[in-house]
Amino acid sequence: MRWQGRRQSSNIEDRRNQRISAGEIGLRTGLAGIGFGLLRNGGKGYFILALIFIALGYFGFDSFRFLFGGGMLQQTSSRIESQALEPADDKRIQFIASVLAQTEDVWNEIFKARREQYIAPDLVLFRTAVRSACGAATAAIGPFYCASDRKIYLDETFFDQLASQFGSPGEFAQAYVIAHEVGHHIQNITGTFAPIDRQRRIADEKTANVLTVRLELQADCFAGVWAHYAGRQGIVEAGDIDSALNAAHEIGDDVLQNKSQGYVVPDSFTHGTAAQRMYWFKHGFKTGTVTSCNTMDGNI
Repeated sequence: MRWQGRRQSSNIEDRRNQRISAGEIGLRTGLAGIGFGLLRNGGKGYFILALIFIALGYFGFDSFRFLFGGGMLQQTSSRIESQALEPADDKRIQFIASVLAQTEDVWNEIFKARREQYIAPDLVLFRTAVRSACGAATAAIGPFYCASDRKIYLDETFFDQLASQFGSPGEFAQAYVIAHEVGHHIQNITGTFAPIDRQRRIADEKTANVLTVRLELQADCFAGVWAHYAGRQGIVEAGDIDSALNAAHEIGDDVLQNKSQGYVVPDSFTHGTAAQRMYWFKHGFKTGTVTSCNTMDGNI
């Protein structure tokens, strides 16, 4: 991925020095931390984590937010605060700022063609835990977008987990994650998210999960649209799209459930199967059009 030497976004808030008490984080994110700890322990950990998810569902918790990509969980322009960084950290932050800038350039172009103004999201960098308008969260839930404050939240060390725990190394896999969260922002500012969210709140669990999958797959498609334009700008190199598709596969609900419990429960899917996630990213990449990303109607 050719990102070095390109523009870096200023819409980044650095909260890596922010500290949050365990009491403020509460049950939701506390269990998320347990979840990732169990994942690190292999087979027995997967089994225990599955039991926790079953218990969460029984007591009415939305368990998909406890694992990868919490998904949809005054735009201000902020600068990265000055602080001592290790060279590796500095490069990673430059990468994140560059990818965010590329999403801004692409969506600015798309919205301009529609005679609309694109209002970019802020991306909040944090470590361990963070406050958002959607509540306090730990890094264990993965990157997420908060519709209430229109911000993306990312613990940059998640990219290490993406490579080691989810088998998805490579910079373009990381860029896909950021572009996916920006996709949720597009849903929010274009009015797609709110009505679907209202439907989810009154629907039964199975129907609510299907609606959530449709939102997630559309965000994957929007990430593909971004990749389409990034390719035109000479950013995409050989192997990059395969890297993103591999990431989409590895975080498919069926793949994650097979790893955690040895079988899948389709009615509990909240992000889509590996095949669905790959298809919609590839579809957005091939077409390069927002209108092609209609996952709200018909088959997915």
